[in-house]
Amino acid sequence: MSVGDSFTVTLCSNPTTGFQWEEAVISDESVLELASHQFVGPESQPPPPPGTPGQDVWVFKSLKPGASAISIDYSRPWEGGEKGEWTFVLNVVVD
Repeated sequence: MSVGDSFTVTLCSNPTTGFQWEEAVISDESVLELASHQFVGPESQPPPPPGTPGQDVWVFKSLKPGASAISIDYSRPWEGGEKGEWTFVLNVVVD
């Protein structure tokens, strides 16, 4: 990608199960920055029942040429909860 470009990562999520995507870890924050992160639930009328999945959406922006990796774990965040049930890793090269 080029300097100044943004890209979006969208991952399935269901926080009603106790699992959630943790904070995105960026290996080189001088190359990439997190611009935004939000959970987007399903839109329906009437509202969906509890347990209905949605999506976590992150937007990242490139800052300068280089390489960086993004890592995000899907875990139950409380003490004794399952950690790293899923791990999303993305390697990014900025020209």
